[in-house]
Amino acid sequence: MRRRSVLSMLGLGSVGLLTAKGLSGYSSNGIGSVPGKKAFPFTPVRVALPVNSDGLTAAEQQTTYREIAVEDRLVVPEGVRSDLLAAWGDALGSSRFGFNNDHLGFVQHDANRASMTVNFEYISPKPWVDGFEEVVGQPLPYAAMVRALAASDGLIDCTALAATDPRLAQIRAIADQAMTDLGVGVMTLKRDSQGHWVRAKAAQDRRIDGIAGLENPAERLRCTGPATKVFEAASRQGYDDGLGSAVIGTFANCGGGTTPWGTVLSAEENFQSQVPEPVFADGSSLAPSQRPFLCLESKLYGLGNVYGLAGNKYGWMVEVDPDAPDHQAVKHTALGRFRHEAVAVRAEAGQPLLVYSGCDRRGGHLYRFVSSRTVTEVKNKANSRLLEEGELQVARFQADGTGDWLPLRPDTAVDPFLPSRFDQAELACPVELPNSDRQQAVAELFRDDASVQAYRKRYPTLASLYRGDGDAMQGAILVDAHLASSAIGATPTARPEDTKIDPISGDLLIAFTSGSPGSTGGADPAVFQGPEGQASWPNGWVMRLSDQGENGFRWRMAVTGGTPWAGGLGFTNPDNVAVDAKGNLWIVTDRSMKGSAGDVFGNNSCWFVPRNGGQNIGQDSSQDETAACFAIGPMECEVTGVCLDRPEKTLFLAIQHPGEVHGSRKQGDEEFQTHDLVDREDTAFQQLRQLPLGSNWPAQAPGRPPRPGVVAVRRSSGEPLLGA
Repeated sequence: MRRRSVLSMLGLGSVGLLTAKGLSGYSSNGIGSVPGKKAFPFTPVRVALPVNSDGLTAAEQQTTYREIAVEDRLVVPEGVRSDLLAAWGDALGSSRFGFNNDHLGFVQHDANRASMTVNFEYISPKPWVDGFEEVVGQPLPYAAMVRALAASDGLIDCTALAATDPRLAQIRAIADQAMTDLGVGVMTLKRDSQGHWVRAKAAQDRRIDGIAGLENPAERLRCTGPATKVFEAASRQGYDDGLGSAVIGTFANCGGGTTPWGTVLSAEENFQSQVPEPVFADGSSLAPSQRPFLCLESKLYGLGNVYGLAGNKYGWMVEVDPDAPDHQAVKHTALGRFRHEAVAVRAEAGQPLLVYSGCDRRGGHLYRFVSSRTVTEVKNKANSRLLEEGELQVARFQADGTGDWLPLRPDTAVDPFLPSRFDQAELACPVELPNSDRQQAVAELFRDDASVQAYRKRYPTLASLYRGDGDAMQGAILVDAHLASSAIGATPTARPEDTKIDPISGDLLIAFTSGSPGSTGGADPAVFQGPEGQASWPNGWVMRLSDQGENGFRWRMAVTGGTPWAGGLGFTNPDNVAVDAKGNLWIVTDRSMKGSAGDVFGNNSCWFVPRNGGQNIGQDSSQDETAACFAIGPMECEVTGVCLDRPEKTLFLAIQHPGEVHGSRKQGDEEFQTHDLVDREDTAFQQLRQLPLGSNWPAQAPGRPPRPGVVAVRRSSGEPLLGA
């Protein structure tokens, strides 16, 4: 039994540990014993640390939070239930429901029928291998491959192996299954006799996995936009996969969004784990050998190496029509190639189509696409053609709350962010730019202003950095959108992970997950500051952005993550967000901090920020700053994909990678943690916390493998989630 007991060390002896259910102490229409606090439309779930919305006095907080036990289940409010819709391994079309479900694209066709498009992002080897034989029904030679590659640290270049090499067949056995569990899935939902959403098999159900089209060319994805000229070039600096503008599969599908005309946009995010990310000046890719296959107990990377995939064909926004199974999925290259996470679509008749997206890396950028032509009918599926031609722009923020959109065009001036701006804030961050040797594909890191200024003189515009004629040069810029954006002075931001349009104000809401710096970049410390002006704030924010005129905007932080005693709302690392019809904000979290600084927040969760009571989220910023926890995920999971149905009676959540660290939980597997907490009167106290190790969700029986899955959350009474 894995167990670290600290009871005797703390001098507490044996204690009565409270479960999350046991800690719940709200009435359905009140906030508890703290005067002046607003009621929430549901009974908030009690979290692992004191928060402003818990309804407790300082003394009650100390009593309640001094000893707690965390549970391996999805915890929802009293009177609310969650029902599993699908989990890894379930049948889906001619294949199976994939692994690590993320964004959920809910498209309601009528009162009783809907489609749900699900992203499957990546493989977590520990729970995937632990559960594979039970879930899929066949053995997987993963452990044998780990042993076989141990001498080479798990690495092997499959492109250098002969077709008859026995290792290649073993690798394909693993890679084929992993790629089957990645990509996109479409499933059909219907209402049952009680009005609850349940699965319904239909002809529309299907999978578009990581190797779609490998065996059957008719299943390959197609591309639109300027980068097709890069893919179809007769000669190139780098690798040619021989497929022209056709693409095998999609993977690393993380965030996404739905369009007003009923299609779903799926974002390819951390594709660099599977294929080479760097590209040459003409947009062509490094050879697959530069991202070899890697098979370790804790990592499964370089899957593209097994199939000879071209890295420049991944990192795009993919459009899927859930109700048209005969239509190919499409990668729209006019939207740019980067570590796509978020997407929000603004469609107004008579105006250009606007698409907002973010690049989820430390120092990644916020983007806006403006279509060349205008929208005629907002719900007309012909609007998908507007995604094929337009201008990609990138945000430059000013510390005074203003900003402007910079066009990614050949004639745009090179004017990078200066390293001294990090130095002045005592952040050891470089500025990452296209390599000054244009024969090289790998980015170059700059650490002093003089070298950046010399770079700017050498390369005055993007046209001097990239190669190609006409659309081919524009395509090369879009293939290398992140570095091209850095070159023209786009603001490095704090990992933009989601974008949504506020249905009331029309503003854009952006979830910035973390302001911590990284080895290749970080967020502008003049813009992304903590509650007390900290230059580095790891807990994240939600920003409100309002376009002003043709190319300008105004911005302000609407929600700040962090502990309440440090100025946050009680959660950390906001990831996906949703906005309901009343303008309330729903946030799900992806805790990325390691150690006690992150552990204090407990399991990842779903939060409700009321429009009239959130931190500047509504139009009246004088309201109390508060948020309430609506759900807490099982052990070691990320809560993702938050979205609502049309009458807002059902909230959908994706539970990703339960048991990612420890795999399947065995009876008695647990540990104890201690945390330093602060009550609402700023008095410090210590907490003892008991946690299971690993997960058995959704089976919740010791020894059963954890399975990522999608749930529908609703009131048991059938009433709307937030009341009438």
